[in-house]
Amino acid sequence: MFYALAKGKIDTGRYRFEHELVDIETLNRRAETAELELTALSVHAYAYLSDRYVLCSCGASMGDNYGPMLVARRKMAMAELAQGAIAVPGLRTTACLALRLCLGQDYRDVVVPFDRILDAVVEGAYQGTAVDAGLVIHEGQLTYGSQNLELVVDTGKWWMQQTGLPLPLGVNAIRKDLGPEAIGDVHALLRASIEYGLEHREEALSYALSFGRGLERSKADEFVGMYVNDWTLDLGPIGRESVARLLAEGHARGVIPQLVAPEFAA
Repeated sequence: MFYALAKGKIDTGRYRFEHELVDIETLNRRAETAELELTALSVHAYAYLSDRYVLCSCGASMGDNYGPMLVARRKMAMAELAQGAIAVPGLRTTACLALRLCLGQDYRDVVVPFDRILDAVVEGAYQGTAVDAGLVIHEGQLTYGSQNLELVVDTGKWWMQQTGLPLPLGVNAIRKDLGPEAIGDVHALLRASIEYGLEHREEALSYALSFGRGLERSKADEFVGMYVNDWTLDLGPIGRESVARLLAEGHARGVIPQLVAPEFAA
């Protein structure tokens, strides 16, 4: 998505972009102080940041009947984990919100870096804290079976069954204090970067793999195809509805303290 902006593949006019690659929970926390002008965010985190950021209609990662996966060392029913200890990639990730809606509020969160969750499940603990299962995001959704782990629930499938909508996971957001003109310009440049990446898929994928964690190219291409697609170019009415519905359900179930109506830049 950001390849063209990061590598100067498109004309950005008077704007300059610096690409910082960190995990989504770190970005969620940095957005609390409005440090970044344009940032990826979890939809869940946006519920606490809507006074400072406006959402982009492009750049979202949507799980279309798939999403973050709860995995365990053995086949388990969801009821068995209702009061268990679950490794999660961050309390304000959308994965964590989706799991709360799916499983309820009684399980115990064990916050673990997203790229350590599979190992924590295999080992049954993280830094001395017991772990019964783990909530897997990123490419772990494709590779958990290689560590002999079992799927308990796919939260994206669960959400689709409940609502008939795709599960909105990550979004991009622009700081409101930049003003309408800059917001419009930056949004247009972000969309142009996404279009460039989709049109130059192989070179953009090579750039993404330079930050990878040993995932083979075919698997990386499969993962990118799951989350960088037509939904990414434009959320459209259904995508916007899914964002609003997820925030509303989070509030109705007591996970999100206030009801937030999402505001989009374009």
